[in-house]
Amino acid sequence: MAAQRADARRNYALLLAVAEEAIATYGADASLEQIARTAGVGSGTVRRHFPTRHALLEAVFRERVETLCAHARDLTGRADTRAALLEWLNAVTEQAATIRGLAVALNRDRAAGSGEVHEHCASAQLTEAGKPLARRAADDGALAPGVTIDDLLALITGIALATEHHPDSAAESVRLLGLAVAGLSPVRGEPR
Repeated sequence: MAAQRADARRNYALLLAVAEEAIATYGADASLEQIARTAGVGSGTVRRHFPTRHALLEAVFRERVETLCAHARDLTGRADTRAALLEWLNAVTEQAATIRGLAVALNRDRAAGSGEVHEHCASAQLTEAGKPLARRAADDGALAPGVTIDDLLALITGIALATEHHPDSAAESVRLLGLAVAGLSPVRGEPR
């Protein structure tokens, strides 16, 4: 029994490492069968550890999403609520644009039906982490009325998907987020 558990742990770690590499190369739609072949296991082993593609993507991105959530918590107490929110949004944008497959996973999280998504999915975790930052910015008048953290994450996901194949996707995605934040057509007479 203990040998099976150790074997199962090794298989899980191996599958996760192979999946990370495959997703970095081919994106969120990397072949599960190819991941199994590369890891030297059967597709049933992949399905036992990761019953759905979503579960696999969630495992691959878990550490990075947790880091972004911790960053949001660290920024929550900042006096400048606008700067705190923008710093976090920039970090999420940069990660979503440079970690191949993350934007697709976030987009799938957002599009999934209520029965398909649970509290541990990347989108739900980022939403919960970003809510206090958005709420504090809104309370201070630093966020337009009616703008929600869901709106901001949808914007980030769209930007990341649009810049995925850009030679410098991180810089381009942050630049585009800056355009969105500044507005496309500033009111005349206002400083730029």
